[in-house]
Amino acid sequence: MDYYAVLGLAPGATPAEIKRAYRRLSRRYHPGLNPGDRQAEALFERITEAYATLSDPDRRRHYDTAGAPQAPVSASAEFEFAGFDFSFAARGTDAATFSELFADVLHPVLQDDRRAEQGADLHAALSVTFEESLRGVDRQVVVTRQVTCSACAGAGRIRSPEGRCAHCHATGKVRWARGHMVFAKSCAACGGTGRQRYEPCQVCGAHGRLVRGEPVPVHVPAGVHDGARLRVPERGHTGLRGGRTGDLYVDVQVQPHSLFRRAGDDLFIVVPVAVHEAVLGARIEVPTLDGSMKLKIPAGTQGGQRFRMSGRGAPTHAGTRGDLIVEVKLVLPVVADERSKELMREFGRLNSEDVRRDLQL
Repeated sequence: MDYYAVLGLAPGATPAEIKRAYRRLSRRYHPGLNPGDRQAEALFERITEAYATLSDPDRRRHYDTAGAPQAPVSASAEFEFAGFDFSFAARGTDAATFSELFADVLHPVLQDDRRAEQGADLHAALSVTFEESLRGVDRQVVVTRQVTCSACAGAGRIRSPEGRCAHCHATGKVRWARGHMVFAKSCAACGGTGRQRYEPCQVCGAHGRLVRGEPVPVHVPAGVHDGARLRVPERGHTGLRGGRTGDLYVDVQVQPHSLFRRAGDDLFIVVPVAVHEAVLGARIEVPTLDGSMKLKIPAGTQGGQRFRMSGRGAPTHAGTRGDLIVEVKLVLPVVADERSKELMREFGRLNSEDVRRDLQL
């Protein structure tokens, strides 16, 4: 049977053209509009079969290549027209348009094919101190994750004594209606066999997984940056049917430090220096990650001047360390006694250079 010829289309027809042709022909040959007309009913079945194949990209590709329709994926996903039931009529939300009526018939939801499904990833946040981010630390985060149900081993069902399927009353089919039209489809509970060998797992509600909160150890490496994202493999949601477990991603938040500021792998610190130390030069104490260290301030040091202490910064991924940048902040003395004031006046007379000469227009 040439599906294109049934719909009156050329082989290169677009999906929109296929849909329009189906709607036009189905309105004309639908059994509900042609009661008792066996020829119209048979033609409608061919129209429906042609549309179901050509409207699905994979089935259409197989048909165009092989010249024959592709076998259905699962018998439980097929519907068949079972006649009419005029004992009731669908009303309100149950009343459907023609296109809605055949949506489930032409595009059925495929039953569970028991394929593996990867678990979803999880995300968490972890706050560490500035010192912990530089030295590294082992911490824990508590996450709520889906784990495999131990009762059914993740299958969502458990073996039970074989018996009649209660869902289809051992017929292998269940009835499905829209309005006066009645369809039959293969029973998903028993796979169309009419016999039931499994029952849903009551522990996990047939989901195959349980929700559980658990602590997860997280290693924060030395030198981690604020906003860094750490990956903990296979600590996300457990996959279904043997699928890979997702990962846990931890966003690190580094608390600010009262003295140090980080930029890349370098650390910055502002150190107060007295006027006489800046003028005469001195060796001052500077706090570092390795404890207090001496820094030589040369004579004539200006406020804002920076000095670099190599290898005293943050650890790097290469196993080295950045530098510590020391910025000088001049601190003026509080002159209260007359002797100090006189010395400052004398100092000004001896050093009368105009420090604001560059500001002249």
